Amino acid sequence: MRTICFYFQVHQPFRLKRYRFFDIGQDHYYFDDFSNKTIMRKVAEKSYLPVNQVMLELIKEYGKKFKISYSISGVCLDQLEMYAPDVLDSFKQLAKTGSVEFLAETYSHSLSALKSKEEFTKQVKAQSAKIKQLFGQTPKVFRNTELIYSDEIGAMVAEMGYKGMLTEGAKHILGWKSSNYLYTNAINPKLLLLLKNFRLSDDIAFRFSNKAWSEWPLTTGKFVNWLNAVDPKEEIINLFMDYETFGEHQWADTGIFDFLRDLPYRVFSESNYIFETPSEVIEHHQPISSIHVPYPISWADEERDLTAWLGNELQDDAFDKLYQLYDKVKKCNDPEIEKTWNYLQTSDHFYYMCTKWFSDGDVHKYFNPYNTPYEAYTNFMNALSDFELVIDSKCVKKESRKPKNQDLSEEELTRLIKNYQARLRRMKVKNIK
Repeated sequence: MRTICFYFQVHQPFRLKRYRFFDIGQDHYYFDDFSNKTIMRKVAEKSYLPVNQVMLELIKEYGKKFKISYSISGVCLDQLEMYAPDVLDSFKQLAKTGSVEFLAETYSHSLSALKSKEEFTKQVKAQSAKIKQLFGQTPKVFRNTELIYSDEIGAMVAEMGYKGMLTEGAKHILGWKSSNYLYTNAINPKLLLLLKNFRLSDDIAFRFSNKAWSEWPLTTGKFVNWLNAVDPKEEIINLFMDYETFGEHQWADTGIFDFLRDLPYRVFSESNYIFETPSEVIEHHQPISSIHVPYPISWADEERDLTAWLGNELQDDAFDKLYQLYDKVKKCNDPEIEKTWNYLQTSDHFYYMCTKWFSDGDVHKYFNPYNTPYEAYTNFMNALSDFELVIDSKCVKKESRKPKNQDLSEEELTRLIKNYQARLRRMKVKNIK
């Protein structure tokens, strides 16, 4: 029997409020509670609650034959507790069925794997503990933020004791190889890799409602025919996508919920595929070879690389400045500072600074609170500047200190603003070139 592995990312960031230069040193709260609650409730009503209900009904109908898996970021779990406890309860119901696996990831849905092994490990442990607390499962398989993976990242994950990891079946990595097999990490072969079948996954996630697509409308019968057309030697079809695919990216009136309801029936009646969780795939299949990924890949955009988050001067500067605070935060050992530090690490803040407004522009606009990437950069850096002041005032002992924008002369303040604006203009010019 061949296997379908259904995996869903569930994530919402704590978005920042409008934070001006003149707020630095005055306002130490950076997050837009109203927007975060509004968006979470909107996604809950349109997507999470209805699709969880469909999944629960499918599991009740097919029992242990229908399996699914989720990776829910810690920052999303925090928001579910705050704004959507009904959604959290529905995930708990799914957990009790025995047909659902919850995966590990970074608590902050962060890019920490690219910067700090210590911070990366800490976040993974924190998210895994949260999953255990809420759903009674200890994750065995890991899924990094946005499927970001490299040989070195995989080796770190193996060192933490995880048996498997999910990533993208990127064409420039696989070459002639197929994503429809199990592979191993090139450094530590004990870590098994499940690779996303991006064509079949994206047919559902991105093309389902596209009337200009030559295959529209996508029916379950057509989709199962495509599954059956896969070379019989290829054992595993990994269908990985955002959970917001159902109801948010693809609205209910597109028929996406009907497609999901009918898919298991079609699979069971018209193919020889079964559904398995990532842990079951690892247990029941043998890897065919290792894959070498010297530079990080992801599931984002056409390039399947990191340029959605770290592709321009704005992003790189903000990312570097953020992690320059790591040692200070660690020494501080303050719960409130730690929480803010976690929320500022979320990869979405860097995603909003992306200047790739071409073929992938619509993707980068999803729930984006900014009009331009430069606005996103300025807002983030303002908040980060104040956060550093807070850390210093609470945790760094010095005999005398004057906050950077308090008790400044008018001349000094004007000079600071001009320098700040000039720096932003230089970054704009570099990115335009």
